[in-house]
Amino acid sequence: MKVLVAVKRVVDYNVKVRVKADNSGVDLANVKMSMNPFCEIAVEEAVRLKEKGVATEIVVVSIGPNTAQEQLRTALALGADRAILVESNEELNSLAVAKLLKAVVDKEQPQLVVMGKQAIDSDNNQTGQMLGALTGMPQGTFASKVEVAGDKVNVTREIDGGLQTVALSLPAIVTTDLRLNEPRYASLPNIMKAKKKPLDVVTPDALGVSTASSVKTLKVEAPAARSAGIKVKSVAELVEKLKNEAKVI
Repeated sequence: MKVLVAVKRVVDYNVKVRVKADNSGVDLANVKMSMNPFCEIAVEEAVRLKEKGVATEIVVVSIGPNTAQEQLRTALALGADRAILVESNEELNSLAVAKLLKAVVDKEQPQLVVMGKQAIDSDNNQTGQMLGALTGMPQGTFASKVEVAGDKVNVTREIDGGLQTVALSLPAIVTTDLRLNEPRYASLPNIMKAKKKPLDVVTPDALGVSTASSVKTLKVEAPAARSAGIKVKSVAELVEKLKNEAKVI
């Protein structure tokens, strides 16, 4: 079984995001970048499937600038076999990414596509669903457990009412949730080996995909600053402040 894993380069989750002075976007100058945490979970799940003997090849793909090769090399160090970078310096929306991933899926013909349920920068939670619609493949989103059984994959999903298990016929798409697994750290020997693993670079034009967007970002603003909270000594004081200062009761 060939498994395709999509990964995204994002601002590291430990970094405090700052908005540019002209409000045109997020300031990325000298900012630490890393692999999207949900994508790390997707890579880990694919590697575990390979360790179980279910998967035979893991291909990781990323869409972004040339510097995204760093995150692909990280995925290779974690256990992926080869990587593909769809190089683009444009700010791509979810639909454009899904179209590019469809072109890669059509070319690679994987039996399973695994990807994070959302990216921590755009926070859209759309690409996996859009890819399912474009490819016609069944999808299991928000996966907290994945089991491959023959020509089907059973996906336990986290939903508002609890857990739901769906059986998908392969080929299928799975988007990962936080509780699916805990990603491993790449060892130094594997980091060195990853430098020799194949990494192909293609362009959207080479894939025959137009990434033109009908959506334009007009302005980006930081959240409004909030005043610090206070401690009260008694319930009576709390009620008094809610009534006279906050005016909510």
